[in-house]
Amino acid sequence: MAAKKILPSVPAVRSAARATIADVARAAGVSKATVSRFLNHRDRLLSKDIATRVEVAVAALDYSPSPMAQALKRGRSRLIGLVVADVTNPFSVAVLRGAEKACQEAGYLLMLFNLGNDGQREREAIEALTAYQVEGFILNTLGHDGGASANAARHGRPVVLVDRRHHDMQADFVSLDNAGAVRLGARHLGDAGYRELLFVSEPIKNVSSREERAAAFRAYIGESAAAKAGLRGKSFESAVDDEAGLDQALRALCQRARTGRPGVLTSNAVVTLRVVASLARLGLQLGVDVGLVGFDDTEWSPFVGPGLSTIAQPTDELGRIAALCLIERLKGLQLPPRQILLAGTLMVRGSSQPVPA
Repeated sequence: MAAKKILPSVPAVRSAARATIADVARAAGVSKATVSRFLNHRDRLLSKDIATRVEVAVAALDYSPSPMAQALKRGRSRLIGLVVADVTNPFSVAVLRGAEKACQEAGYLLMLFNLGNDGQREREAIEALTAYQVEGFILNTLGHDGGASANAARHGRPVVLVDRRHHDMQADFVSLDNAGAVRLGARHLGDAGYRELLFVSEPIKNVSSREERAAAFRAYIGESAAAKAGLRGKSFESAVDDEAGLDQALRALCQRARTGRPGVLTSNAVVTLRVVASLARLGLQLGVDVGLVGFDDTEWSPFVGPGLSTIAQPTDELGRIAALCLIERLKGLQLPPRQILLAGTLMVRGSSQPVPA
C-alpha cells in the first residue's frame, strides 16, 4: 500500500480580506520572491520542501494572483477603455456590444465610462481609465474637450473615434455615412408623397454627427431635383425639457403642409420617441396624418404605432471595426488616420406608408 504524502501545516492567517502574496510568503516562511517564482511556474528553481510549503500556503489562503498585477508585470494590461456620451442611448449600447465581442476574441477586456451627456467629464474619463493602465481608447463622446483626448495620445495610447469627430484631433474615425443616410430617409419620404418635411434633432451644440445630418438635410432640400418634386423642409432642435416647443414645431409643419401630408425625419432614437409622444399629445396618427422616418432601428421600432420606418445603423459592425482598428494600432500598425464610413439600411414600415393619390 502506497504511503500517504504528509503536507506541512500552515498557520491560520486567513482573513476576510483577499490574501496577498505577502500573506502567502509569511505563512510559508519564505520571501515574496520565492512565492513569485512558484506562481510563475519556476518551482524547478526551488527545493521540493520549499515548493511544497508554498503550495500548501496558497491552497490554505485560497490565494489567486491579481490578473492586473500579472499583466502590468509583463508590461501589458490587455484593457481597452470605451467612453460613451450617453449609455441610455440605444446606439451606444449596440456599439458597446460590437466592440466587446471583438475585444474578447482578441484577448482584451473592455472598460466602460459613461459621461451621462456631460461634456465636462471627458477629461475625468480619460484620466480615470489611464489610471487603470488601459492600452488604448474608443471614444463615442460629445467631442467638446479636445485636450482630454489629446492627453490620451500624449501618453502614447492610440485612440479611435466612433460616430463623433474631435475637430482638433487626428485619429482613426469609424461612423455611419451620415450624408448618405439622411438622403436615404428624405428621398423615401418624398417618393412616398410627403412634400413638407421637418428634420428634428437634439440640440446641435457642435456635435459633429448632429452637424453632418442637419447639413445633409439642408443640402438635399436645396437640390434642384427636390425642388422640382415640390419638396420643402425645415429643421428643429428638440431639447429634452421643451415639449411645448416640439409640439409647436409639429403644429407649424402640419399648417405648412395644408392639403399635402407632412413628413418628419428624426436624427436618432431618443428624438424619435419625443416626436412620437408629441404626435400623441396632438392627436395625430403616424402614417395617416404625419409620416415618420427615424435614425436607429431599435428592438421596439416595429411595435410603435403601425411600425416605425427607420434607417438602421450597422452598430454592431461599427463597434467591431473600431475595436479592430485600435487593436491594429496596439500591435504596431503605423498608418495615417483612417476614416471608415458604413452605409445605413432603410427599414420601411407603416409610419411612412405612401400618401394616397
